[in-house]
Amino acid sequence: MELKQVRERMAEHLTQNGVEAVCAYPAQERPRRTGAVCAVSVRACQGGPGGFQDYLGERLDETRGVWQELYGKRIELTFGLDLYAPGPGGAKAIQTAFDKLAQALQQGGPPGLKLLELSCGETQFDREAGLCRRAVEARCQGYLYAVAEEGGSFSDFIVRGESRL
Repeated sequence: MELKQVRERMAEHLTQNGVEAVCAYPAQERPRRTGAVCAVSVRACQGGPGGFQDYLGERLDETRGVWQELYGKRIELTFGLDLYAPGPGGAKAIQTAFDKLAQALQQGGPPGLKLLELSCGETQFDREAGLCRRAVEARCQGYLYAVAEEGGSFSDFIVRGESRL
């Protein structure tokens, strides 16, 4: 799974829980919004050494009837979940969005990730952009693991939570 997919899953999770969220740095220009929006980015990814040398066990691929070996590392991802809102009511809209964001992450977060820490700065107004902004970060933990087929070739890379291996 690419970091882009991890970002997209976080944005989907927040949107499903009442926070308008989009991935940061899109290829196309974004429409101007009237309410608060959360721009999701990955600011940091930390894990063990490169390569998948840590054996986690086996699982049965029931559809094909073969055993697969799992190798992986525990990872920590730091998401940027910056909130933006236009105009005079922007600060209030950002506070409401932050409250919903915090609740969405406390209730489980996106599949495969466990929230470790949520932090934010103060809401500031950017005169040039005409937007209020609050920097928000969420540090999450999961596992990055690979599935090895017979013969030792890796077939899949997945981010998962601790209890879902």
